Amino acid sequence: MNAITDPIAVERAVAEGKVAPTPTDLTITVRDRRFGRDEKPGRWWLANDPVATAWHNALSATFPRGEAFFIEAVKAHRDGVPPKLEAEIRAFVKQEINHTREHIVFNRAASEAGYDIDKIDRRVEEMLALTKDRPVILNLAATMALEHYTAMMAHEFLANPQHFAGAEPETAAMWRWHAIEEIEHKGVAYDTWLHATRGWSRWKRWKVKSLMMVVVTKNFLTHRVQDTLDLLAQDGLTGAKWKWRLAAYLLGKPGVLRRIFPAWVSYFLPGFHPWQHDDRKLINKADSEFPDARLAAA
Repeated sequence: MNAITDPIAVERAVAEGKVAPTPTDLTITVRDRRFGRDEKPGRWWLANDPVATAWHNALSATFPRGEAFFIEAVKAHRDGVPPKLEAEIRAFVKQEINHTREHIVFNRAASEAGYDIDKIDRRVEEMLALTKDRPVILNLAATMALEHYTAMMAHEFLANPQHFAGAEPETAAMWRWHAIEEIEHKGVAYDTWLHATRGWSRWKRWKVKSLMMVVVTKNFLTHRVQDTLDLLAQDGLTGAKWKWRLAAYLLGKPGVLRRIFPAWVSYFLPGFHPWQHDDRKLINKADSEFPDARLAAA
């Protein structure tokens, strides 16, 4: 049995201190790859589409600080976790460090292409500053919700070739590599949360994680849309036409927000766990497309 899918069994397994409901045969592989060193992405690197490019540039601008936050939120609750989860946390940290490094390179290339992304970085810094004095368990709840967002989008990016159709190959490869690893470690923050809150009632656990997802969703959508529109404005693309084109991109075709909506709803179901949907086949397929990927020097 690859994963525990019954909601009651999920809760019972955690309460009894058993291995968390992530598949027992899951391996989190650290793929230390480099992208964009020899050939940097162009200004509109995604199919020469300013909207698609701006959306992904806006996402990328949040990753360096965001992933550092995820690492610290998970590490703050690693004491006493089962050995398997402890190993998964270590692999999660290594993967996120590599993602940060590659998105710093990507973000620098976006700046060199003419975009000012410092405003996005400052906003993320200001948002994270608000978390300094709150209970660390809430930071883990926020991390868990945001990791669900990255996993949902990662699944969509790998499952639907439309998202990167016509993209510059090196940059598309970077996003696919990131998506592979987001799927692979999608249960780590959640399993850490289940362990950290093992003394809570099911109602309290559900209430806190659900309220946090609502807050995260509001902030995520509001800020990413505004960031995208700000980047479009730097190309002189403003007004209702471009707002409509962004809405069509996110909700129409390829429609990443429309397509992840069922997975977003599933987060609120009692007994939810990310690995109730085992999508490792996408990892295997995408990973096989990297025969020529340049690994880090030993």
